Amino acid sequence: MKFRRLGKAGIKVSEIALGSWLTYGTVTEQNTAESCIHQAYELGINHFDCANVYGSTPHEAERFLGQALEPFARDSYVLTTKAFWPVGDGVNDKGLSRKHLTSQLEQSLRALNTDYVDIFYCHRHDPDTEMEEILSTIDDFVRQGKVRYGGVSEWPAERISEAMAVESVLGTHRLRASQPVYNMLNRYIEHAVLPLCEHNGIGLVVFSPLAQGLLTGKYRKGQTLPSGSRATTNEISQFITRYLTDDNLEKVERLLIVARDLGITLSQLALAWVLREPSVSSALIGASKPEQVVENVKAVDVTLTPDIIQRIDEILR
Repeated sequence: MKFRRLGKAGIKVSEIALGSWLTYGTVTEQNTAESCIHQAYELGINHFDCANVYGSTPHEAERFLGQALEPFARDSYVLTTKAFWPVGDGVNDKGLSRKHLTSQLEQSLRALNTDYVDIFYCHRHDPDTEMEEILSTIDDFVRQGKVRYGGVSEWPAERISEAMAVESVLGTHRLRASQPVYNMLNRYIEHAVLPLCEHNGIGLVVFSPLAQGLLTGKYRKGQTLPSGSRATTNEISQFITRYLTDDNLEKVERLLIVARDLGITLSQLALAWVLREPSVSSALIGASKPEQVVENVKAVDVTLTPDIIQRIDEILR
């Protein structure tokens, strides 16, 4: 495994991180899921991502992840969670208010069976809560020792810029992580979010680097959907079907040729392409089988030459 700094923060995270979205606490069988986590740790992954809303019920995935990581020394891995999305029907059961964030962090720590998380993300931006309240709350968590670094997920560039301006006025601890979607088929962060974070020392921990599985090569043009895949699982099919366009499937066919020419899998090509960006600290993968973790980790040893990157860009264009 290889490691990178989280932006300009001192902490280092594995280039491949293991996520819990749509897997642990939902569709992946418990013993297999635990094997994925243990396999990841044994391969050098030190970065494990979760959120209060992952799983069939609030905090379910956190409870599972905490149990699975119990055999390992807490200081040996980086653990994250998030809050924003509704966890109940109450008027304050969502958003980034001090009340909701404080309640959710306490419940997440109990679920994860830990005294602190390394990164606590604001899972989306909340237009109903002033930036001063959000940042001062995160700052309090850091001062209390319950959070090491604050972060944001899928915040637009203008909200990240606003946060940095407010940080300077309040003198709070700086946000150190941003978690946006980023892959060969969704490159929106390259326009503003990526350069902004790179310039200001905010580490990018990108999710969906394999485009919900489309960039694994399992979905092929003119072929039926693989049985048991995300596209055929009712509760999560919406996340992959948006990628299943004729244009994207044609790009996959051409990218498969590039991967074969390099002697690697399409998954490894897609992950290496994301990691070509020095401002990307980690690429978050999901895994329903330990073998998927083994395959994806090999991407850290893939170096894409300028001519290969140009070839890929021509396909994506």
